[in-house]
Amino acid sequence: MRLLSRLPLRALLTVPFIGLVMLLVLVIGLLSYRAGSQALDMWSEQLLVETVTRIEQSVTHHVSGSGAVLEAAFPVDLAGPALIADNVAALRSRFWAATAIHRDLNNYAYYGDRDGHFFGLYRHQGDAAELRLRGDGHSPRQIFPFRGIDGPLGTPTLEKRIFEPRERPWYRAAEALPGHVWTPVYLDFRTLELVATRARRVMDREGRLRGVVATDVSLRSLNEIVSKLKISENGVALIAEPDGSLIGVSRGNYLEETSDGTKRRMSAKNSPDPLVAATFRAVSEMSAESAGGAARAADIEMPNGDIVQVGYSRMRDGAGLDWVVMVAVPRNDFVQRVRASFTQSLWLGALAALLVALIGSLVLRTIVGELRALADAAHKIGRGETWIPPASARRDELGDLARSFVEMQARLSTDQLTGLSNRAAAVKRIGDRIRHQRRGRDARPFALLFIDADRFKSINDQLGHDVGDRMLQELGQRIRHAVRTTDLVARYAGDEFLVLIDDVASRDEGERLRAAMEARLREPVNWLPPEQAKLTGSGASIGLAIFPEDGDDVDTLVRVADHDMYRRKTNRPCLETVPMPD
Repeated sequence: MRLLSRLPLRALLTVPFIGLVMLLVLVIGLLSYRAGSQALDMWSEQLLVETVTRIEQSVTHHVSGSGAVLEAAFPVDLAGPALIADNVAALRSRFWAATAIHRDLNNYAYYGDRDGHFFGLYRHQGDAAELRLRGDGHSPRQIFPFRGIDGPLGTPTLEKRIFEPRERPWYRAAEALPGHVWTPVYLDFRTLELVATRARRVMDREGRLRGVVATDVSLRSLNEIVSKLKISENGVALIAEPDGSLIGVSRGNYLEETSDGTKRRMSAKNSPDPLVAATFRAVSEMSAESAGGAARAADIEMPNGDIVQVGYSRMRDGAGLDWVVMVAVPRNDFVQRVRASFTQSLWLGALAALLVALIGSLVLRTIVGELRALADAAHKIGRGETWIPPASARRDELGDLARSFVEMQARLSTDQLTGLSNRAAAVKRIGDRIRHQRRGRDARPFALLFIDADRFKSINDQLGHDVGDRMLQELGQRIRHAVRTTDLVARYAGDEFLVLIDDVASRDEGERLRAAMEARLREPVNWLPPEQAKLTGSGASIGLAIFPEDGDDVDTLVRVADHDMYRRKTNRPCLETVPMPD
């Protein structure tokens, strides 16, 4: 403590901070490295499980939206139309709204009935779309381009191949099973992209199968979701069916070309990426344990002896979806993260230590500035000058000190007996008012009333000083209540008061104010017995001075008002008189 008390203020405010920061950097760095090394396995397992869960939630969110698409296109309780061609407008409105729900994944919704008729709406970018229509059970589909929900249909084109909806996988799957159903992954008739379709029966009014409504989920879209994931430098994430057929992978491709130039899905167990292949082979042996359960994590060993940590989960729903989500990260990637975190902590700590000096300097400047302002205030108050301190919102010792100065200044400018402003405050206020007018900011004249209590010596002598003090308080309150809140009332000396009427139109108005004040002060004192109240019934004598007519400085105005008061007092022979001042 003695050492700290001897330090200069600047060193006292900076050196301890620097030492503390350096100590914290060292301790936190060592603890971080030790804790990271010891808890690496547990931490990486939790991270993998969380990553798998987030992937599963993201895929589920995108895939589950297809159910809402089907409901919007064809509500469950809505019967299928007898002829699609007669209901194109209604179908177009509903299917436009349906394809707007999940544009990225479900931009195509369609309906085929038992007669081979077909209606489909495919959304392109923006408001461009196309309507696919087969009005009979034997012709090719017509493709109508259009824009916007109510835009006119363009000139149709005919597909070259015959599209028979009743032979498609989605129709057969929904025809065989009630409720929602997912089709096996198949090659789309028009785009030649691999898709999975969610379909549902549409019944007629008699409860018989009328048709099937469906929407496609492109595996390319799901693969884009997975490929955008930032796993680690060497990690991989993939989604596959239980047989290994890839649905999405974060690196590489989920499709391969055959010898005839067509595309087919790649199998994870035969992937050219050794991490993908090893991960699927290991997870395929473990995934049955987590079927329908929460995500899990495990360690696997690569052929080269490296340890890979794997998180996995089996996704299933009531519509027949059965996919496996996997995330694999080499253990070295996690170790690198711990080391990088430790190095980063050291650099950040060094940067913090360098910034401490700057922060300390800024803090010191603030504190010293406030202390200097308070010291200047103390000097001004010590010299008898008035000082208006700045408002302080601080709730610490500096704030308490500033508020103490405010209270001290208030006490120095306040008469302790009456609570009114004192002589010094009154003189300053009048001087400020004169300077304000001289600067052209206020051209209004003002009045000064000099008030002297009548028979105050007799009251003190006959009724005592306590009654006299109370009479001064009574007089001050009456004066205060007789003027506006913007006017100044001050106890000048003894039984003398000054009133600054901040705005008067003329001397006549000042005379009226004086007369009203005299009447107010002549009112009887109710708290004294009647025989004693008689001694106080004469009120007070009031002198008047108008600025700038009677003077243009404080001393002249006070002197004129004082002379006027004595003149009025001496013209009242029943009162005590005192010699006129020179």
